[in-house]
Amino acid sequence: MQKKWVERELENLTAIAGLQESLKIDRILAELLVKRGINTYQEAHHYFRPTLEQLHDPFLMKDMDLAIARIAKAIQSAEKILIYGDYDVDGTTSVALTYSFFRKHHSDLDFYIPDRYLEGYGISTQSIDYASENGYTLIIALDCGIKSNDKIDYAIEKGVDFIICDHHLPGDSLPAAIAVLDPKRPDCEYPYKELSGCGIGFKLIQAYAQKHDLPFEEVSTYLDLVACSIASDIVPITGENRVLAWLGLHKLNTDPCKGLTALMNLSGKKDDLTITDVVFTIGPRINAAGRIDDAKHAVNLLIADSDAFAFEKGEIINSKNTERREHDSQITEQALAMIDSNPDLIAMKTTVLYNHDWHKGVIGIVASRLTEKYYRPTIVLTNSNGFAAGSARSVIGFDLYEALSECSDLLVQFGGHKFAAGMTMKTENIAAFQQRFEEVVSRTITDEQLTQSISIDAEIALKHIDAKFFRILKQFEPFGPQNMAPVFLSRNVYTYGGASLVGTNHLKMNVHQNDQNYYNCIGFNLGEFLPMINSGAPIDICYTIEENVWKEKRTIQLNIKGIRASLPILNE
Repeated sequence: MQKKWVERELENLTAIAGLQESLKIDRILAELLVKRGINTYQEAHHYFRPTLEQLHDPFLMKDMDLAIARIAKAIQSAEKILIYGDYDVDGTTSVALTYSFFRKHHSDLDFYIPDRYLEGYGISTQSIDYASENGYTLIIALDCGIKSNDKIDYAIEKGVDFIICDHHLPGDSLPAAIAVLDPKRPDCEYPYKELSGCGIGFKLIQAYAQKHDLPFEEVSTYLDLVACSIASDIVPITGENRVLAWLGLHKLNTDPCKGLTALMNLSGKKDDLTITDVVFTIGPRINAAGRIDDAKHAVNLLIADSDAFAFEKGEIINSKNTERREHDSQITEQALAMIDSNPDLIAMKTTVLYNHDWHKGVIGIVASRLTEKYYRPTIVLTNSNGFAAGSARSVIGFDLYEALSECSDLLVQFGGHKFAAGMTMKTENIAAFQQRFEEVVSRTITDEQLTQSISIDAEIALKHIDAKFFRILKQFEPFGPQNMAPVFLSRNVYTYGGASLVGTNHLKMNVHQNDQNYYNCIGFNLGEFLPMINSGAPIDICYTIEENVWKEKRTIQLNIKGIRASLPILNE
């Protein structure tokens, strides 16, 4: 499917000129900065040189003082503390970080990860019963709990206190916990709202260290875990997240914890990891533990003290990831067949599929793949303890959470973000939900939101791409949501020696303009353009610029995102 190319307009020409002069950089690079909201020399300095000093005071977060006081009381009184977290990457890294930090200061401490299949998402009644029966009087819940009002009320009845550290949107009222740490709560004035769940955990231990005069090294040693959560939970790489991701990637690439070292070795990606590498190599392996088996394996890996134990847990998780891939491939194939064989489903503006036998652990991945294919809000459902449990994914610009809110009377529970969510419903409500969701989305989504597009940051001549340009461009990293790798457009490009297919459907070619420098290119899943390219006619390409490493040799490579026939140049 040919995507729509959208060229971003120039903004604030005065700021562009000012940055070009003050930073002594190419105008195109100055333009890219301004398009990221960076307009002054000082802002550029902070952007290019993230430091710990750019982190916000954790006590600016509402209820942080209450949380730290309650933890200090529990430690002083020798209470039993349970660290609780969700079973995905964000949840398990949150638990590993918080548990590892506090076990240095308190011996009566353990962690709890709910069973995805028996307990479901969020705070479970079973976990509260477990805490009560085993003498735990304080639970620190991470990456969940913001809408668990009834569960917190139950915990109070059982004599168990809660501190909630969450980053999801709250409901109409907050749970009656001792402290609720969530920058998204309406009365929280914390300057940055988009922290990951592990990011909230990081602010908690930062606050404890600050209050008790502990060296910051006790906190910063966990930045590699924070970077993994930021990458895997697809939160914006802006503001404080960008600082945490930058510092965390440095820790990951220079001194990772033993668990992450084991995963890096098992994945074959051992150095120079980027956010993208974490998303595609480390994240899926950590996730696979909870998707296929038990997420406690992931936490035990991430808190490992010995290389041998870390490698043992890493091998278990790696094998679960292989199993996850098999389920993923099989279910995706079945889901695509369901849509392709049903004209009514093809004609809809949404996808809602249910199969009783699909593996619950991979339906979120399948929903993502279907969204890529059909580019519309998508929900994949399967059976879970007699209910239909689902994962939802959206398209750019469409608020999935808001759409689900309009269907809430048909749901047992739901939660999540603008672009990804989970829900549970009675199986008898599936048909009614499918109809309502289609009606809500059809009424509110625009044709533009249903059209996959490539946002182009700047048009450049290929000769612009030299070592200095690329060196500065790399300093825009880490790339991710709201700080994506810049996409460039070059017109009237020719191939040298034609193009060829590699792998399943990937293009490999060399391009040039006006017989000047030649650039190596890779175009993933763009094999359909092979006849056009090999016709010898000029083409337009849009692409990101990256570094290709082959046998320790580093070269600049263009990662092609789109190809089209060039329009003829008219003589004026």
